Amino acid sequence: MPEEQSLPVVVIVGRPNVGKSTLFNAIVGQRRSIVGDEPGITRDRIHGEATYLGRRFELIDTGGIIPNDAEMIPTEILKQARYALDRAAHIIFLIDGRTDITSADRDLAGIIRNLAKPVTLAVNKIDTQKREDLLGEFYSLGFQDILPVSAEHRLGLDDLLERVTTGFPVAEAAIEPPRETRIKVAIIGRPNVGKSTLLNAISGSERAIVSPVAGTTRDSVDETVRQDGIDYVFVDTAGIRRKGKTKLMAEKLSVVMARRNIRMANVVVLVVDASEGLVALDATIAGYAHEEGRALIICVNKWDITTLRDQREYTARIREEFKFLEYAEVVFISAKTGKGVDKLFRMIRDCFESASKRIGTGELNRFVASLELDSDLKVRYMTQTGVRPPAFVVFTSRPASIHFSTERYLVNQLRRNFGFKGTPIVIKTRKNPGKEKRER
Repeated sequence: MPEEQSLPVVVIVGRPNVGKSTLFNAIVGQRRSIVGDEPGITRDRIHGEATYLGRRFELIDTGGIIPNDAEMIPTEILKQARYALDRAAHIIFLIDGRTDITSADRDLAGIIRNLAKPVTLAVNKIDTQKREDLLGEFYSLGFQDILPVSAEHRLGLDDLLERVTTGFPVAEAAIEPPRETRIKVAIIGRPNVGKSTLLNAISGSERAIVSPVAGTTRDSVDETVRQDGIDYVFVDTAGIRRKGKTKLMAEKLSVVMARRNIRMANVVVLVVDASEGLVALDATIAGYAHEEGRALIICVNKWDITTLRDQREYTARIREEFKFLEYAEVVFISAKTGKGVDKLFRMIRDCFESASKRIGTGELNRFVASLELDSDLKVRYMTQTGVRPPAFVVFTSRPASIHFSTERYLVNQLRRNFGFKGTPIVIKTRKNPGKEKRER
C-alpha cells in the first residue's frame, strides 16, 4: 500500500464524548465510527480516506479513554494514538463547546503543544451565533487556530478542512473540473409579502403554493436552481408572525422551523412589502438573521404597485429603520412580474463570497499598522478566526472590551479595505497574551 502511506495524515484527538467519531464520519462521508452518547465508545484507531478540493488525505479517529479506568488521564489517549500522532501532518484537537474547559482538556492541550505539529483547535457543538460568541475562552488553551464547528449539523467543516489541508498536494485528476459551489438561501419575511411568489419566479415553477391568504406556507419549501455552475438552494420559510399571533401549535412550529432555516442558511433574503411600507415586525425578523450572523439581502417586493418611485429615498428609509443592518444589500423587485429577480443571483453570490472571505494574518497586520486609534489603545495584532460571518480577534493593550465606537471604526475599516459586502462582521477582543506574561 505505498500510495496510501504517502497520503498526508490528519489525526482527530480529544477527550471522550466530544464528538470525534461524529466529525470523522462527517468528513469521510460514511459511517465508519460508531457514534453514541456513551463516553469511550471508540477505543481503537479508525482510518478513512477523504478528499477536500482535490487534496487527498488519510483521516484517523483516535480512541478515547476507557470509562471507569482508574487513571483517566490524557496520557492514556496518547498511548492509543501515539502511532497516529507520530505520522500526523496536522492534528485536529476537538473540544466540546457546550461544556467548560476541563483539566483533562488542559493537560491534553499541553501534551499536543509539545508535539510541535500543526494543530487546529476545533470547538464542537457550536450551532448558533450565541455559542460562537463564547469562543474567546478557548484561547487560554494556547492555540492560535480556533474554529467553531458542529459535526452533527456539518457546520464549519469547509473552514476546518480548508485550514487543515492547506499545503497538501492536489491530485492532478482532481484539478478539473473545479469544485462546485452550493449556496443555501433562506427566504424569510412576514406572511403574504410574496415569498412563495418570489420562489416561483426564481425557479420558474409553481413549486410553492401561492395564495392571497396570509400564512399559506406552513412548511419549508425548497428549490434548487443552477446558474453559472453554482447550485442555489432556496428555502421558502413560513411567514413569521408576532408571538401573540402564534397561538396554534402548527404556527409556533412554523416559527421555530423558519428560525432553524435561517441558522442553516448561507445567505438570507428578507422580503418586505413596498405597498405596505416597513413595519416593526420586519425589523424583528431581520434581527433573527442578524443574530445568527448571516449575510443578508433586503428584497423590496411589489415595487411595481407602489406609488413610490425613488429607490434611493426608500433605501435611506430602510437604513434609518434598520440601523443595525447597515451592511445589508437592498434590491427592488416585483416577484409577480419577475422584474429585478435576475439581480438576486449575483447579489447572493457576492454576499456568500464576502461572508466566506478569509484574510491572511500578514495582511491583517499591515492593516492594523494603518489604523488611527486612541493613543492609550494599542492593537498588538489581529487574526481571523472564522467565516460566515467573518470573525476577528483583536489583541489589545487593554484587558476590557473596546468601546463600541472603536469597534464600529474597526468594522468600517475592514469593509473599506477588504469588502465584506452584505455580511455582518464579528469583532472580539483579548488582552495581548505576550504582554500578560511580561507583566507577571
